[in-house]
Amino acid sequence: MAAADSSPRQRRIGLVDAGAALAVLLAAAGVIWSPKLTGAIAKATGGLRPVTVLVDVRGIPAADPAALIASARQDGKLKIVIRNQPHGSVGVKEVIALPRRISTLTPDGKVVSAADPNQATFSTLDARFVLEGEGQKTAEGVVFGNQAIKVGAPIELEGSAFRVGGSVTGLKLES
Repeated sequence: MAAADSSPRQRRIGLVDAGAALAVLLAAAGVIWSPKLTGAIAKATGGLRPVTVLVDVRGIPAADPAALIASARQDGKLKIVIRNQPHGSVGVKEVIALPRRISTLTPDGKVVSAADPNQATFSTLDARFVLEGEGQKTAEGVVFGNQAIKVGAPIELEGSAFRVGGSVTGLKLES
């Protein structure tokens, strides 16, 4: 009979073991770099500050634009979609109806502006939504709803009675 081998046995790492270890590392990295976790850390460290965002909505066909504005004011919160990604809801500070005006050139060379007479027949929603939320300043701009936004960025707003698209026309980050 042969003598028992007294040398320690070497372990080999198989392909399945390496795949499992890689999956665990990727899951850990996903948790660490999660936007929600980053937002929670920013909130805990005081990195989040109040942000006022102005969103203008122009030319949306609506049978009763005043009712939509009243609905947004009454709801007090709107769901926000930035670059086709839902980002929760934000507070509505104010909704301002924007009057539609037309301009024309008179024969003597003057420009005349007046209220649009077609507004009663072809009513449209033209409004400025003043939204309140929390964000932080980064190199890419103001991060609002886990997305960096700037003036001109397209945003969709959704209330209980409407879903409209507009664009950011103003940002104010409180200090």
